[in-house]
Amino acid sequence: MPPKILIQLVRFIWTTLWRIMMSKLAPKDTSGAYVRPDSKFRNQTVNAAPNRYKLFVGMGCPWAHRTLVTRALKGLEDIISVSIVIPSPENGGWILEKPELGCTTLAELYRLAKPGYKGRSTVPVLWDCETNTIVNNESSEIIVILNSAFNEFAKEIDLYPETLKPEIDAWNQKIYPTVNNGVYRCGFAQTQEAYEIACRELFAMLDTIDETLSTHRYLCGDTLTLADVRLFTTLFRFDAVYYGIFKCSIRRIQDYEHLSVYLNDLYKLPGVAETCDLDSVKRDYYGNLFPLNPGGIIPLSR
Repeated sequence: MPPKILIQLVRFIWTTLWRIMMSKLAPKDTSGAYVRPDSKFRNQTVNAAPNRYKLFVGMGCPWAHRTLVTRALKGLEDIISVSIVIPSPENGGWILEKPELGCTTLAELYRLAKPGYKGRSTVPVLWDCETNTIVNNESSEIIVILNSAFNEFAKEIDLYPETLKPEIDAWNQKIYPTVNNGVYRCGFAQTQEAYEIACRELFAMLDTIDETLSTHRYLCGDTLTLADVRLFTTLFRFDAVYYGIFKCSIRRIQDYEHLSVYLNDLYKLPGVAETCDLDSVKRDYYGNLFPLNPGGIIPLSR
């Protein structure tokens, strides 16, 4: 077989396999743009008590990281326990670091909560240890629960104050599609057009945030809020993984005058650094997203 034809054949086979793998990893619309599936467990009612609830999290996951940061800022480490899950390409999902309740995988835990469940098994999970069921698996709602439902046991800090809710919600509505999910829209785009749209929207919003932070310590002025928590976990991963493997490559966060200072400021808040595991982040993204990094090589960093 002539080399040119062989190359074309290999490219065709790889492209076909890549599209099959991406269809499982990152569902898309007709334009090739990534579409994130909705979370399925959305109960927001808890009966707060020490050790009744726990979080199942993956240390590389930004959505799970939000819940750990909120738990730390509220001082709930001794009230809400944490169990770690690890991504397993061989199993095609998350596995529990230590087996619990007869489960070794997150999918089994979901089926324990809801027999016959066949949907996606994602983190974070807020788990009720008394009833052995999932309270909620939507990070944006779990952090609201952690901020308000456990105040009897928490530090006196309100990350979602009533007077700032409209401003916090407005930031979240702008930042979620363009930044939090925007990096995934870049990385999981399956057409050039979809990628370029997502990338331009991402950096336009980062530019806007950087300008805002030129006169504000936090997104809503001098008050730390859940809007900052939601942004922080994306920014923390940005230069290490999104800039490279997700092709969010116009600028790094460290290239922004104000965003870089803001990120460092948030990282130094009490308890936050302990929630940050950059080694796990790099290992999970570079080592486990085979369609994006077939060699599984994890880059070095200083």
